Amino acid sequence: MYNTVQSIKHSSKCSTKNKGFTLVELMIVVAIIGIIAAIAYPSYQGMIASSARGAAQSDLMAFASALERHSASNFTYAGAAAGGGDTGAPAIFSAHSPASEDFANRRYDLEIVTVGANGLTFEITATPVTGTVVEGDGTLHLFSDGRKGWDRNGDGNIAAGEFCWSC
Repeated sequence: MYNTVQSIKHSSKCSTKNKGFTLVELMIVVAIIGIIAAIAYPSYQGMIASSARGAAQSDLMAFASALERHSASNFTYAGAAAGGGDTGAPAIFSAHSPASEDFANRRYDLEIVTVGANGLTFEITATPVTGTVVEGDGTLHLFSDGRKGWDRNGDGNIAAGEFCWSC
């Protein structure tokens, strides 16, 4: 009987020694989580930027529709900007994107860049806001003839290969 009690005490002592994790095991888990986070976070940021770009493209299309309504009632695109001007922030549509959110949450600023001398053509843009996830993502352009451009490199010019939104 003495051996049985002693073996029970010995087995219970052994089992308490193996509870928990060693420092090496915890460091391995932390390293794995760090590697996963290093891969996942940039991908997540890319998806956020892509989503904001999609919202800006949608808002540019809605802005162009508002310009078409303005043209239908005024027979010109001129005078659609704030203060009755031809260029600048729009008076007939939200001046930021996403248009459905508050100004403080904006990712892009919308603007009428040019209105043709005859008032029959326009170019509108969505410019990334400084300090947001889309900063440096390039300006989106939409022209009255339906051309779409994305100045991905941010040089201020739309190259032949940048005349699309999904390039």
